[in-house]
Amino acid sequence: MEVDVLNIKGENTGRKVTLNESIFGIEPNDHAIYLDVKQFMANNRQGTHKSKERSEMSGSTRKLGRQKGGGGARRGDINSPVLVGGARVFGPKPRDYSFKLNKKVKALARKSALSYKAKDNAIVVVEDFNFAAPKTKDFVEMINNLKVSDRKMLLVLSESNKNVYLSARNLKNASVQQISGMNTYRVLDAKVLVLTESALSAIDKNLTKEEA
Repeated sequence: MEVDVLNIKGENTGRKVTLNESIFGIEPNDHAIYLDVKQFMANNRQGTHKSKERSEMSGSTRKLGRQKGGGGARRGDINSPVLVGGARVFGPKPRDYSFKLNKKVKALARKSALSYKAKDNAIVVVEDFNFAAPKTKDFVEMINNLKVSDRKMLLVLSESNKNVYLSARNLKNASVQQISGMNTYRVLDAKVLVLTESALSAIDKNLTKEEA
């Protein structure tokens, strides 16, 4: 599949790039995508939830009523879980939700996400660029020229670019991501994927290497 290379003015540079069929043209594996997105969401969870159990609460340990004959449940002190304001039984405790996922499964998930974008014609390739200074106006002008301003877009760069990142920071439907941080969730979350030429080369190199 060939894609035209545009400049930031939205003009065709006359060059084309060929999307690697082993990355952008595979049959998407939905289960691999599910696992990778699940891991991403799980790893972002703080897991700091906590409720007090009976032994952790302060309160009198005096038995409130006799063992039998009261017509209700047997209860001990005022921290009993059967009382309003009492402790919680088997409440949540801090835990780590992260889990391991094999590298080849993650690579398959990213390829599947990129293949979905290629099938939907939602990939735009732009030549490498930079802004002289961080200006949101310049970034808005660029995405208008590329005709992607009406959709949620993800711009992927091959390396960190502070001016470009700061220019997009205040825009609701635009985000900038370095190639090292690109993942399945972010690719699928965007309606259109904008790749610089160098980022496309890096994706090709990285995902081809992970096949071995």
